[in-house]
Amino acid sequence: MPDITKTGTQDTAVAADGRRSLGTGPGRLLVALYGIFTVAAASRSLYQLIAQFHVAPLAYTLSAVSAVVYGFITFSLVRGGEGARRAALVCCALELLGVLGVGSWTLLDPSAFPDATVWSDYGMGYLFIPVILPVTGLLWLRRSRTA
Repeated sequence: MPDITKTGTQDTAVAADGRRSLGTGPGRLLVALYGIFTVAAASRSLYQLIAQFHVAPLAYTLSAVSAVVYGFITFSLVRGGEGARRAALVCCALELLGVLGVGSWTLLDPSAFPDATVWSDYGMGYLFIPVILPVTGLLWLRRSRTA
């Protein structure tokens, strides 16, 4: 069980091995959202890759990639520690680039995507959460940086 210690104005959970938990406070909401998106993107893309791959292979493969990215970020947030924070930071930045790149691509060349991905139209099919989530994640990871 982590200890809760007061550091300045921020409560921080510190594990017995000294790792700082990233999944406390606002990080809990990020863990929950990334967990939900991991399951949603993975289950959707798995079905599409198995049953409908011939329809839109690029779109379904990109959805599977997004599921892997979401899963890795979820794991990193739960794991905690400075190494996990840095890994999650890189993944959130790559996720944001992916959302912006795929989102722009789907608007500029809709024929390349006969079916939508999680990141199509900047995540419009998911209430734009795919573009908001990495920005929020980057802000949280920056704020939770250890001294």
